[in-house]
Amino acid sequence: QVQLVESGGSVVQAGGSLRLSCLASGGTFDRLVMGWFRQAPGKEREFVAAISWSGSVTNYADSVKTRFTVSRDNSKNFVYLQMNSLQGADTAVYYCAAAQKAYGSNWRSGATYGDWGQGTQVIVSS
Repeated sequence: QVQLVESGGSVVQAGGSLRLSCLASGGTFDRLVMGWFRQAPGKEREFVAAISWSGSVTNYADSVKTRFTVSRDNSKNFVYLQMNSLQGADTAVYYCAAAQKAYGSNWRSGATYGDWGQGTQVIVSS
């Protein structure tokens, strides 16, 4: 089991930027596909972004692909989500997730991921 702890969430103004971090521990990080999901109040959890273990392949939801960037530093067991041009619709609790056997699976599906963090709250105000 991999333990994941997100950080970086806060209240930001619309149009602003924020970088979320996820620290992984308790397992091998380099071979994990890492994903970011979010859940807005009253809505279901949705896929945001994912990144392969090497960082060479990324996947983004259409709603964020021009504004968000996912990256990782395997030497430090961190994955990041850089969020720019934040909008009110980005308000949500953001979750980091890890998948050990994801290369034949749908990276956009929460079912692919076996370990989840507790989430970090992002509130975009206007």
